[in-house]
Amino acid sequence: MVKLNKIYTRTGDDGTTGLGNGERRAKFDLRVEAFGTIDEANACVGLARLHTGESCLELDTMLSRIQNDLFDLGADLSTPDDGVDLDYEPLRIIEAQVLRVEREIDQLNAGLSPLRSFVLPGGTPASAALHLARTVSRRAERIMVELSQTTGERVTKEALQYINRVSDFLFVAARVVNDNGARDVLWVPGQNR
Repeated sequence: MVKLNKIYTRTGDDGTTGLGNGERRAKFDLRVEAFGTIDEANACVGLARLHTGESCLELDTMLSRIQNDLFDLGADLSTPDDGVDLDYEPLRIIEAQVLRVEREIDQLNAGLSPLRSFVLPGGTPASAALHLARTVSRRAERIMVELSQTTGERVTKEALQYINRVSDFLFVAARVVNDNGARDVLWVPGQNR
């Protein structure tokens, strides 16, 4: 159970932050960058939900689940699997979360026509916000991949799969809120040459 009764602790004043296993790392550490970028993606999803909530309750419910899962992912990343015996079971992303997002992608994508061009972020405010969340999620994924390939670090395959699927979900959701793709802004290669 989390209990936050005092927000500032001063323990980070030296430029470090605490991980879930008690270890302290520099605030610019790649692992901290990874879960910090997940937090940023989560904030972007929250912003997108301001534009999607009332217009599409089913999508808003899906986005709400993703926000909660992104917090799970941040918890997963903030507790390195380094063989240290913890006095608790660390929270990890599991396959069921990945599979749920895949089902929801398929559900949303069923009503969309195939693309014949790349989509530019925009169309509606909801779509633009979802594209912003998508790009931050992709950045988080790149950082997580780099972390997973760093000596002495580990990121589970489920965590990597999850963030990859979330990015895909956000792309499809952005098309859905663009009147099922009718208001998509399509890229025209070389249009302004």
